Amino acid sequence: MSLAEKFIVLPFKKNRGNIVPGEMRQASSAAAAEKIATAMSARHIGVAAYSVQVDEESGDMSSPKLIIGFGETADLTTS
Repeated sequence: MSLAEKFIVLPFKKNRGNIVPGEMRQASSAAAAEKIATAMSARHIGVAAYSVQVDEESGDMSSPKLIIGFGETADLTTS
């Protein structure tokens, strides 16, 4: 199993009264993820940037670590 650190940005929206993640965007670095999240924050009820470990063979993501968050978000770090 080969793990690689990746950076993702998730906008959040409300669906039937719950906060749910929207379409994930990848970023090239932690700084880029923070910049993307900041830019998106005015257009969404919540946005969060994370660093995650990705198994390069299966594509599975694990160990999310919050870089920055804005507004209402769901906590992915307990999953």
